[in-house]
Amino acid sequence: MRKIVHTTFAAALLALLTACGGGDGTTLRVGTLSDSPPNVYQENGNYTGFDNELLKAIAAKQNLKLEFAATDFSALLGRLASGQFDVGSSAIAQTEERKKTVDFSAPYNFQSISIEASEGVPIADEKSLAGKRIGVVQGTASDGWLVSTAPGAQIVRFPNDAAALSALKTGAVEGAVFDQATAEQYAAANPAEKLKVVKSFTTDTPHGFAVRKGNGELLGKLNQGLRQVIADGTWERLHQQFLPTAPVPDQFKAIK
Repeated sequence: MRKIVHTTFAAALLALLTACGGGDGTTLRVGTLSDSPPNVYQENGNYTGFDNELLKAIAAKQNLKLEFAATDFSALLGRLASGQFDVGSSAIAQTEERKKTVDFSAPYNFQSISIEASEGVPIADEKSLAGKRIGVVQGTASDGWLVSTAPGAQIVRFPNDAAALSALKTGAVEGAVFDQATAEQYAAANPAEKLKVVKSFTTDTPHGFAVRKGNGELLGKLNQGLRQVIADGTWERLHQQFLPTAPVPDQFKAIK
């Protein structure tokens, strides 16, 4: 009887530690993107970018272990909700609709989006998108913005940034809407295609790391770690490294 009790207790303890995630030796499975610089991308086999490096710094403060895996953005929150991932890291805008599916950390940035097109294409702002084929990644905040702001556009949805960028470069779409930092990166990296950011919009929608609903212990560790990396200047250092043209909101500045 004692052996059975001990075995049952051990199994229950293991389940509890697994549910907590990370702090007791469990590796957290992080769902991210491999092709959306400068926020989240893969380079030399390493998942990097502002969001992922920030999450690594948070994990180091909280003694959490991370294992990254790539997915399409359109599948990220569903895979997180089903337990395939423990954390979602991908400049995820905290919308009310998404909060029905997952829980979010405290804000670590704010959503900025841009309209991008090639030189010579008659696109100057959101009003000039009507009747034109405009690419966007399905399910993103940019997708929602495009639907509400330019209902006359012919929206062409793609599973990831790479596909949307390819369509823009080949002329399959006349313009595209990306995160601002991503759009600026694509313009700089593709001089032959003469891509340009024609207009940018900063919103008050916060970005957050996503976790399964009800995982309050993990959420608490992420929030505590975020406060630590803001206070010691790590947030500002990473922001300057990956997002040097974007302004730094006061709430993310280091404590002097």
